Amino acid sequence: MAVTRHADAVAPVRSSGPVSIWLTRHASTSIGALGRLVRHPFSSLMIVLVIAVTLALPAAIHLVVKNARAISGSWDNALDFSVFLNRGMSESDAEGLGRLIGQRADVASVTFVSAAEALDDFKEQSGFGEALDQLPDNPLPHTLVVRPSPGNTAASMVLLQEELANLPETEHVQVDTGWIQRFHAILDIVRQAIAIGAVLLGVAIVVIIGNTIRLDIENRREEIEVTKLIGASNAFVRRPFLWTGFWYGLFGGGLALALVRYGLFLLEGPVARLAGLYQSKVAMTAMTPSEAGAIVGIGVLLGLVGSWFTAARHMRRIEPR
Repeated sequence: MAVTRHADAVAPVRSSGPVSIWLTRHASTSIGALGRLVRHPFSSLMIVLVIAVTLALPAAIHLVVKNARAISGSWDNALDFSVFLNRGMSESDAEGLGRLIGQRADVASVTFVSAAEALDDFKEQSGFGEALDQLPDNPLPHTLVVRPSPGNTAASMVLLQEELANLPETEHVQVDTGWIQRFHAILDIVRQAIAIGAVLLGVAIVVIIGNTIRLDIENRREEIEVTKLIGASNAFVRRPFLWTGFWYGLFGGGLALALVRYGLFLLEGPVARLAGLYQSKVAMTAMTPSEAGAIVGIGVLLGLVGSWFTAARHMRRIEPR
């Protein structure tokens, strides 16, 4: 006898795999943790705001240092050496010496400024043109403006200055790079201070989130005892608090990112006006996508660390009676 199979026969339902069950449970727990934050908007907002400000402070200072380095990197003229030659030297000999110096590997370029050109520039910039016309002869010497190559180190710059100064044709070498070196040294100190401050502020975020999770655990103590009484493990009970720390860190990092960007927006106008006074164009350097992602990622990481340590510590102390 043939067996007839109906088209509308119901196929047996296969149970979901362990991965899908794990994802479903975490999705449900994350939504539940988010719902608890929404049900307490004021307290949740205060914690998120504290986390955001704590993250935004080192991020903002980092951007200030980053922009300062970018601006100082454009001060190439400050690294030029002005080589004042002996007054008795002819113009052709000075040009030949400039070509000879320009062949050095540690020199990028050499610009020759004749004594006549230097006097004309001085007349134009100083406003004493009529007084200078009364001089019997030109008191200014020929000058070579030597620009070192970008590959020079601090030691090679000092060596180049000494060698130029020891030339028999050289009267004096003028260079003023000390203030730039001091400026970069200050920036390095600020960067180190940012790193130390960021670590301390990160610890503060962990403590804040940990204390918040501890209070939440105490408020739900009876619920945890009942859950453990029916056989739930510490990992299962700890899961909602981990998601709470995750949401705190995520929202705090996102708000910190918004605060930093808004701060840059407020600074664009004053920086543009300052640059206009110096007849230059300086634009604030915004955060890169990796820096923005790092702020949010650090917030999430600190939220998870603070909630995990606190929850793991208190879960062992809460047992059904």
